[in-house]
Amino acid sequence: MSIIIPTMNEEENIGKVIERIRKSVIGNYEILIVDNSTDRTPDIARSMGARVIEEKRKGYGRAYKTGFSNASGKIIVTLDGDNTYPPEVINDYIDILYRDNYDFISCERISRLSPEAMVKAHRIGNLILNYAVLMLFFLKIKDSQSGMWIFRKEILYGMNLCSDGMPFSEELKIQAFTKFRSKELPIDYGVRMGEVKLQRFKDGVKNLLYLLKIRFFRCNEKLSIKI
Repeated sequence: MSIIIPTMNEEENIGKVIERIRKSVIGNYEILIVDNSTDRTPDIARSMGARVIEEKRKGYGRAYKTGFSNASGKIIVTLDGDNTYPPEVINDYIDILYRDNYDFISCERISRLSPEAMVKAHRIGNLILNYAVLMLFFLKIKDSQSGMWIFRKEILYGMNLCSDGMPFSEELKIQAFTKFRSKELPIDYGVRMGEVKLQRFKDGVKNLLYLLKIRFFRCNEKLSIKI
């Protein structure tokens, strides 16, 4: 299993994330940090046993493409570096993945979301994007923007993923739910500590425009990955 975490200036949180993984995840796994920081994030991660790849090209999607290409595990798990996603569910959800023969699990935040964990503007933006996914792709997804996924690495061979930015998250889910056996499962989403990097309005508009783009234009970019 490869647990991939994209980071940008998360020195306040990355140690907590890795510590939670070490305490809760059972079995053989690697922690792979794909980093674009100017602070001590990569040094802290290395000191705690994580494998760090420094990715100078910016972008959320770009970080994941690099992580997927360098992951050694047959199962991929993703988390954010801000300590909001719960690694405590990883083993249980991998058991569900195997037991029910799923290819992809997306961990949705909405069902158990506390008022403190997501501001109202972010909630409204999520609803709009979820509705856009339904209208454009006929997919009913509760949380099209979630950044925690658990899936079989082999399915990446069947995907064309073009976005290097924040829309990568919705692009990945659309392809997973369209092409493979996929499931949303609820998680407890935590309150972020430290700087918020998401630009709510700007990123929301970009995500919406990207949905229109991939609905009406074909993406032909294939990931170069190792199995």
